[in-house]
Amino acid sequence: MNAFDTPWKIWNSLLLGAAYPLNRLLFLWNGIAWGKGWRLHGLPVIQKHRQSQMRFGDRLALRSTLRSNPLGANHAVILCTWQAGSLLQIGDDFSMTGGSICASKQIVIGDRVTVGANSIIVDSDFHPLQPDLRLDQPQGGSTSPILIEDDVFIGMNCLILKGVTIGRGSVIGAGSVVTADIPAGVVAAGNPARILRENTD
Repeated sequence: MNAFDTPWKIWNSLLLGAAYPLNRLLFLWNGIAWGKGWRLHGLPVIQKHRQSQMRFGDRLALRSTLRSNPLGANHAVILCTWQAGSLLQIGDDFSMTGGSICASKQIVIGDRVTVGANSIIVDSDFHPLQPDLRLDQPQGGSTSPILIEDDVFIGMNCLILKGVTIGRGSVIGAGSVVTADIPAGVVAAGNPARILRENTD
């Protein structure tokens, strides 16, 4: 396949280059070290608490524009550390289109993890469940760390909720809601996500 057959890829490459200096400034402003081989299509949204940590490995690939992926990003990638002391740590060769990752306590993602278009990973309920607590402490929802191990693939439009571990090499089917741990080496899907089979393909 040559460039003439896929002209949109030429346009995406031009936009990637144009966004490069702005992305360098964005990460510098937020005190985040720039890694090797990063490819950022468009500008992500970074909401970093000054007393939190964000760390990203090499060859980070974020697609934050509508045309950067045929599945279509609903909005720019959002990376958030919500509170003092929170940690968002992502390993090498991570890729994501649109969607959000928000750490109130801790989200750790391993190497070679792919997150499909418009998925959300969040370690907090944000708001309490009881009405009186919501009025008194509107941001006092329960939090619990998330761990996503190496070589995990998360399909598009998934929701990964607080307190879960997704084991190495597992696949989460599109549109799933993960509310409990998923072991290594399986395919899981549904709402709530359940194991369908071993990942032997």
